[in-house]
Amino acid sequence: MPSEVSSHDDAPPLRVTLLGTGTSTGIPVIGCDCRVCTSADPRDDRTRTACLVEAGPLRFVIDTGPDFRRQALREDLHRLDAALFTHHHFDHIVGLDDLRPFFHENDAPMPCFAHPRTVQLFRRKFPHIFGEHRYPGAAHLALREVNGAFEIGSRYEDDCETAAPVRAEPVRLWHGDLPTLGYRIGRFAYLTDTNRIPDESVEQLAGRVDTLVIDALRREAHPTHLCFEEAIEAARRISARTTYFVHMTHSVMHAETEDELPDDVHLGYDGLSFEIGG
Repeated sequence: MPSEVSSHDDAPPLRVTLLGTGTSTGIPVIGCDCRVCTSADPRDDRTRTACLVEAGPLRFVIDTGPDFRRQALREDLHRLDAALFTHHHFDHIVGLDDLRPFFHENDAPMPCFAHPRTVQLFRRKFPHIFGEHRYPGAAHLALREVNGAFEIGSRYEDDCETAAPVRAEPVRLWHGDLPTLGYRIGRFAYLTDTNRIPDESVEQLAGRVDTLVIDALRREAHPTHLCFEEAIEAARRISARTTYFVHMTHSVMHAETEDELPDDVHLGYDGLSFEIGG
């Protein structure tokens, strides 16, 4: 269990890269010839939603979906210190085994921070990694239940003394009837796969977030995801300066939809990077 740390807003400058911004099918959808799935705009090509956060030499991901290998190759990712998970749905965890290459030259364990329910599922679904007898060559992952704020440190000896740990704060969310986690790191918050943000979570974030990444499936309402209107309302309640939508479906054409949004709200797209000051 990660140790809790005192509440504060101190954080080094962050660089955030949206590894993927699509819903569970990915875009284009197999067999679909709609105008988004056949779009020539690379921003309409959406792999499953995930995120990379860099704080100096520290690098960690939020979720490892079925496209993680492709995303890591695209971003030329060579080192990774930790993985954070929002929930246990297939499109957010199934790339877990693709963490293996990060241990070829460094077998130091990589912490995987997750909701206790997600930790339980990991133990059942990935026995070759988390079982009593780890399969030779399996990723050396260490499960950490998230029950409060925790710190992420370096797993590389050459960075251990110079890379200050980064504090991550879980944010309680609901995805239909499933409890999920968002995360706040400094002035950045990442809230995917949710249709309801409890009042206490809004209070936890309000006035403390410069850049918000938030679930926004489509224009129309959905039973387990925020729609555009709901996501904008949540961003207003949180008072984020800049907001990016993720987890979009193939009903969302990037160019035309971007023009319809408020000036401080944007569609995310795969490979988009932005920096957040300390």
